Amino acid sequence: MEELREHTVDGRLTAEEFEQRLGAVYTAKTRAELATLRADLPVSTTVARRAQLERKSRLRGRIVQEAGGAVLASAVCVAIWFATGAHGSFWPIWVIVFTLLPLMRDSWRLLGPGSDLDVVEARLQARHERRIARDGRRGRRYLPPSL
Repeated sequence: MEELREHTVDGRLTAEEFEQRLGAVYTAKTRAELATLRADLPVSTTVARRAQLERKSRLRGRIVQEAGGAVLASAVCVAIWFATGAHGSFWPIWVIVFTLLPLMRDSWRLLGPGSDLDVVEARLQARHERRIARDGRRGRRYLPPSL
């Protein structure tokens, strides 16, 4: 309905066409029926914005999932450092930096002012494929992240 209103305001639909399509929206039972109502119309900014927000949300979830693993590895290293007497330099900082730095970079690219969803998605996918290959060499089955 929101999309049809936008197309009507932009002059792509007349008031009569809007009323007819709106009635068809209310009687539609499947998504395919809804898709036919907008097949002859260009993609609206509302749909594009919604798709971008859904994609960004999905990528944010994948980053949070990877951050959980990085935080866990860092916490284990800090616990080992404490358990061994916490002498010398704080060596877990290297684990923390190397595990969280890529995630912080991707988070900035995703949530920062010039968000680049394609780059973030490509980096996450590359890390995922490396994990699958590594686990395949070890003989383990790897479950994909929920998309």
